Amino acid sequence: MAVDVNIREAVRERYAVAAEQAARGEFEQALRSEAEAGCCGPGGGCGDASPNADAPFGAALYHDEGAASVPRAAVEASLGCGVPTAVADLHEGEFVLDLGSGAGADVLISARRVGAVGRVIGLDMTDEMLALARANATAAGVENVEFVKGYIEEMPLADSSVDVVISNCVINLSADKPRVLREAARVLRPGGRFAVSDVIADEHMDAATRADMQQWTGCIAGALTRAEFEQALAAAGFVDVEIRETHRVHEHAGSAIVRARKPT
Repeated sequence: MAVDVNIREAVRERYAVAAEQAARGEFEQALRSEAEAGCCGPGGGCGDASPNADAPFGAALYHDEGAASVPRAAVEASLGCGVPTAVADLHEGEFVLDLGSGAGADVLISARRVGAVGRVIGLDMTDEMLALARANATAAGVENVEFVKGYIEEMPLADSSVDVVISNCVINLSADKPRVLREAARVLRPGGRFAVSDVIADEHMDAATRADMQQWTGCIAGALTRAEFEQALAAAGFVDVEIRETHRVHEHAGSAIVRARKPT
């Protein structure tokens, strides 16, 4: 299946704008743009998008997850629906890949956990996000990280080269999710772990929501259902699949922790 370049470009344009706003310190404007466009927040039927522990997306979700150790700019620019570093169970010396790394919050938190002998790679297709992430890494004084430009459907990494793949509300944005999962399995070492936060669509999501491009780029319309995600992970070769919803982000979808393992 070929990747839909129109969807990819729509996603890239949207997150480029968010990165530019965040780079100027306009964090509230970046989050407001997300809410108005329908990812989460009032425009998407998620309810209150104010910055508190119960907010459905963004920096508020990092209230106790090592955020104090990374620049405020990296965390405040987060547009994700969860905190994958809270469930990835990272260890000293591991190599980690963050898909759609954005402003770098999860990369920098992971880098602290894997230590100097570990390494974290942030993969993103948006130049503006990559520039922001590199600036945040410099500000944090973190050296065991690398930010790479590329597509999550075509990861520019060698086979069996990382121990853990994480991601925060990004896989749902791809027009070819099975290909993303196959790529994740390819780059993981045997026994490697897949631990992401992503949006899971309800079985009854209406056709109008799925057809709306603005909702797609805002994390909702492109989401898989639980059954579809489980099937795609199994088809990619993963085992020990676990999907657990954490909170609602839309009247037709919820944020979930998705974990799996590449067989040894």
